[in-house]
Amino acid sequence: MDFDLTKEQEMIRREVRKFAESEIAPIALELDEKEEFSVELTQKMGEIGLFGMFVPEEYGGQEMDYISYIIAVEEIARVDGSQAATVAAGNSLGIGPLYYFGTEEQKKKYLPKLCSGEALWGFGLTEPTAGSDAGGSKTTAVKDGNEWVLNGSKIFITNAACDMSLGVTVQAITGKRPNGKPEYTCFIVEHGMKGFKTQAMHKKMMWRSSNTAELYFDDVRIPEENILGKPGDGFHQMLKTLDGGRLSIGAMGLGGAQGAYEMALKYAKKREQFGQPISKFQAVAFKLADCAMEIECARNLLYKACWLKDHKRPFESLAAMGKLYCSELMGRVVNHAVQIHGGYGLMKEYNVERFYRDQKLLDIGEGTSEVQRLVISRHIGC
Repeated sequence: MDFDLTKEQEMIRREVRKFAESEIAPIALELDEKEEFSVELTQKMGEIGLFGMFVPEEYGGQEMDYISYIIAVEEIARVDGSQAATVAAGNSLGIGPLYYFGTEEQKKKYLPKLCSGEALWGFGLTEPTAGSDAGGSKTTAVKDGNEWVLNGSKIFITNAACDMSLGVTVQAITGKRPNGKPEYTCFIVEHGMKGFKTQAMHKKMMWRSSNTAELYFDDVRIPEENILGKPGDGFHQMLKTLDGGRLSIGAMGLGGAQGAYEMALKYAKKREQFGQPISKFQAVAFKLADCAMEIECARNLLYKACWLKDHKRPFESLAAMGKLYCSELMGRVVNHAVQIHGGYGLMKEYNVERFYRDQKLLDIGEGTSEVQRLVISRHIGC
């Protein structure tokens, strides 16, 4: 067993960390306060190769392994959850379905712009009445000649309503299967199509400088060639996409936990009470020890899941475990970190307050903690 990262993976960690600390950290608080999505910062992340990391070079990608991509998300999340969300959703949910299920023509048309960071793409699955029940969609598409007429809405869609948004992959009901259950098909919907409207969502508790959108489809006419893959494959495509996306959410939890732990450790060494740094008190030291131990466990679990994916071996169970464990781990770590900071941990000028807010989405997005436990229980035969 070899637990060492390759030289390339170590370089990615070093360079992305340097970028995050120099480019993101100085403005993260301001962007969060203003609820402002930064086109400039997102383009900079594209310039250093943070989009399309696992996509072959022929489509404009970086052609790296999945562990390298996860390390990049982890390092961005160590500094700011909002920018990590832009990268994670841009890759796993935006680029992923087009790359894994798109036709050759679709890949060549859309992927180069997405992999360069010139544009972003959304993943239209969640609806007001379809969250954990991904099969509860009400958005429909009806065949009309050589086109499909799309009607419905989506909500909580990342990267879908900013100046960089190029389009969105949308799951819709297109009929019934022989067993009476709905048939789902995914469609490529471009911005500018008549009847397609987007609206950015504000007043969020977390990820305030990432772009979150509501989508509305009013008789949007979709050409036949904009079907993603094959008709009827939509539900399978969405679930497969979520399997990979769970790894990036896990990376956000891992990176966020690492960042919060480092803030708490630094503060504990400087803050003095009763004549000595509070890190010397067992109550504080044990909290930090627990954080360090769990972060190490989480990293090994998540990287193993990515290693399995890279080697084309079954990884779905460990992806659910990694997402669940890393998400809830960050919750425990940020809770300790705020406690160690005391009253200062409740103030916005201390980054740990933002980390505390950002964590909660990880328990909910791309499959709630309850859904992850359901997935895992099924894999173990319950």
